[in-house]
Amino acid sequence: MRPAVPTLALAGLLAATVGPPLHAADAPRPTPEQAEFFERKIRPLLAEHCAQCHSADAAKAGKLKAGLTLDSRDALLAGGDSGPAVIPGKPADSLLVQTLRYGGDVKMPPKGKLPDAAVADFEKWVAMGVPDPRDAAAAAPKRQVGMSLEEGRNFWAYKPPVAAPPPAVKDAAWPAGDIDRFILARLEAKGLKPAADADRATLARRLYFALIGLPPSPEETDAFVRDADPAAYEKLVDKLLASPAFGERWGRHWLDVARYAESVTLRGLVFKEGWRYRDYVIDSFNADVPFDRFITEQLAGDLLPAATPADRRRQLVATAFLAMGNTNLEEQDKKQLRMDVVDEQLDVISKGLLGQTVTCARCHDHKFDPIPTRDYYSLAGILRNAKAMEHSNVSKWVEVPLPADPADEATFARHEAEIEALQARIKAAKAKKPSAGGVLAAADVPGVVVDDAQAMKVGEWKASTTGKAYIGAGYVHDENQGKGEKTLTFDPVLPKAGRYEVRLAYSPGPARSNAVPVTVFSAEGEKTIPVDMKQPPPIENRFVSLGLYRFEPKGQSFVIVSNEGTKGHVTADAVAFIPIEDVDAAGGEKPAGNDAAAVAKAGGKGDTLAAMEAELKKLQAAGSRRPMAMSVVEEKAVEETRVHVRGNVHNLGESAPRGFLRVASSGPPPAFPKGQSGRLQLAEWVASKDNPLTARVAANRAWHWLFGSGIVRTPDNFGTTGEAPSHPELLDHLALSFAAEGWSTKKLVRRIVLSRTFRQAAAGDPKGVAADPENRLFGHANRQRLDAECIRDAMLAAGGNLSAERGGPTFPSGLAADYNFKYKGPARRSVYLPVFRNAVPDALEAFDFADPSTVTGRRNASTVAPQALFMMNNPFAVEQAQAAAVRVIGEKHGDDATRVERAYRLALGRGPTTGEKAVAAHFIGGQSGDPKATWATLFQALFASADFRYVD
Repeated sequence: MRPAVPTLALAGLLAATVGPPLHAADAPRPTPEQAEFFERKIRPLLAEHCAQCHSADAAKAGKLKAGLTLDSRDALLAGGDSGPAVIPGKPADSLLVQTLRYGGDVKMPPKGKLPDAAVADFEKWVAMGVPDPRDAAAAAPKRQVGMSLEEGRNFWAYKPPVAAPPPAVKDAAWPAGDIDRFILARLEAKGLKPAADADRATLARRLYFALIGLPPSPEETDAFVRDADPAAYEKLVDKLLASPAFGERWGRHWLDVARYAESVTLRGLVFKEGWRYRDYVIDSFNADVPFDRFITEQLAGDLLPAATPADRRRQLVATAFLAMGNTNLEEQDKKQLRMDVVDEQLDVISKGLLGQTVTCARCHDHKFDPIPTRDYYSLAGILRNAKAMEHSNVSKWVEVPLPADPADEATFARHEAEIEALQARIKAAKAKKPSAGGVLAAADVPGVVVDDAQAMKVGEWKASTTGKAYIGAGYVHDENQGKGEKTLTFDPVLPKAGRYEVRLAYSPGPARSNAVPVTVFSAEGEKTIPVDMKQPPPIENRFVSLGLYRFEPKGQSFVIVSNEGTKGHVTADAVAFIPIEDVDAAGGEKPAGNDAAAVAKAGGKGDTLAAMEAELKKLQAAGSRRPMAMSVVEEKAVEETRVHVRGNVHNLGESAPRGFLRVASSGPPPAFPKGQSGRLQLAEWVASKDNPLTARVAANRAWHWLFGSGIVRTPDNFGTTGEAPSHPELLDHLALSFAAEGWSTKKLVRRIVLSRTFRQAAAGDPKGVAADPENRLFGHANRQRLDAECIRDAMLAAGGNLSAERGGPTFPSGLAADYNFKYKGPARRSVYLPVFRNAVPDALEAFDFADPSTVTGRRNASTVAPQALFMMNNPFAVEQAQAAAVRVIGEKHGDDATRVERAYRLALGRGPTTGEKAVAAHFIGGQSGDPKATWATLFQALFASADFRYVD
């Protein structure tokens, strides 16, 4: 009963996808997302590291190298003396990528290899097909390059919405309200007419999925079909809007926009409190919190007054919106990291709330929209004064305590006082401990330690004890000689496979090199980390962490310290390989065996440092812990920001006083209270009814989530590179009514779904379909592919085992990293599955789950072979088919024909056709084995069908 794979069609699709590489003449116009990727990731690096030798300006100055310019896609394809610089779609074969990887004889840029993340961006760009808006700008008149502020204020998105009266229509009987008049007027202007109404069963299934993300049961569908009340549809709409499942469905939509995740890619570090933001969003949609308030709480909830501890808690949790971006916490240039965090925050604010690509202006004035670099840094100046990171070798997001109810406050305060007192004793003990000096035996270092005396040496290294703080008999240095000729290889004997933190001990000093290349070879490949030996080691004044790596006993597991390319002395003392289970979550080591023995000897208490640390861990684990939340806090000193020339944090230009987007503002420049970041004022500006963007963007998102296509089909981009609205007057009408009715999301949704436009059948008038094949005029309903959560939840619902449990954390509290995580809890709705950036659940990833690292207002809806394979082979799909089979067999039905009817209605929301009945009867009657297996196979075929995945 498994459907055949359309082999020829699939082959054609693959041929179209991986066909011959594009050339300049047939290069497609970059999508808005590709153009933004180029502007943010590629153009700044080309300008900073390549233009001085490989540009038209370099050619004019007689400084062109290798005959290669990188000013355009054409130039990249033409290449230089060595041939084409890129082969679109093939990073490994592209000379540009090869030179950036530093793998061959030619290494670019010559002053030093770009960070791995930057090289990966170039690889991704080439894999995309080398999309380059520098070429497309001249060929596409739609793009308005260099738009001024004055010109921008005449662009539709930056003009205030206008209240246009609903147009007159010829067919006065069809419209159910103003929305329908706007739609019908456009259809009639084209000589077209709307589709007929959908039948009640189809409409019920559409409405259930649209409002609560779950299918109606057969009984619920039957009740609606039989209801003779003229207000039956309105009653059903109100019932679903009042359901707690509404917040779960619409909250998940918002989580796409908010790039919600519960971990970062780096090291898989887990946001243990991230789930609180998810629950806040769901609760807010269920309570119909006014959208302007919803925005303000997420941008500045910590700065708002609160009447009760509960209000204060939800407002603090809301600000996690600013905190859960996916940033490189290992970035050692903390000024760079600070601006990277701000840039990521600006991206989610500008795209998610304003429909603008503001971050394209980080390095230069926006190439298409009226957003100068100064405006970028005016906004950035506000967010730079909100602290989002606790900086360390590996920086960490900010967590703040949540206020408790009075009954719990005394308990928390007493426990916190005990912890603070013990921490003070530990601090005093550490101050007495000669950690900054003295000799430490290798046996006293946690993990597997390779001392410099055990390292394999290439070249002459001089032994020394001058630094006074070292492990073993001393340390070695390269005498600042023989650069590029000396290496040290630290090769441990590891007891088992697993993940280890690797730490390097060295002797610091002002005469040391500030960029010593240290390379870790592991089962994950090789990674080079530059170590600044001028700075004191951050861990116990001895070690610097090189990161977490997986090692295999028979694989490569060693560290090489080199003096290649260094200026100043290179030193090395020891390398420690610490199993991940022995690494403290805060970055320090857990007590070793000797420490545990000391604690036991002292009865769990004592004055030894090890005993006190063990006691602290026990106290922290056993006591009542005050709940925490991800958030941001105001910086103690508020600073104005200067423009960073070419986005370089170390190249400062003119001052950029804090402010908002000028093209979307009116009146005098904003005033900010002394000593405050200005986040509250930013939130008030974004959420203002006078802002021409916010209400439009929100109304368009609601329309998109209901119809599968927005009035503006680029919901995250209302700029000049986005699409214009198909019905601008309708969009303004929705935006104005949304704000006028208290920014109520439920009222907006209700208004839209009660329209005749929403209730149309998916089968449109043939003339209309031919004239408007993309359905831009909304002359019929769009047949929509269910998103990943609806598919998974519908499978659980068919088997009758979907849990009603709501809220709370859904992963073990002690989980330190997300790698290879598999959810094994109850069968809860998909919105409650942990969203780990390194471990997205298979059932969601297969069906185009939103990238949790980017703002996603419009998900992809692909049809690819792995989706069919998932339905045929994945254990989850098999288990749900078996559960549905057990349900149908266990119910009291007269015969197999009735069971087939029931199976179709549970899975597809409709009964089988005559042909389907015949096929199912033939299949069921031809099986002689276990009935459960037979019916499970039928359900699996139904789950794999297009009718299960799509809603009319």
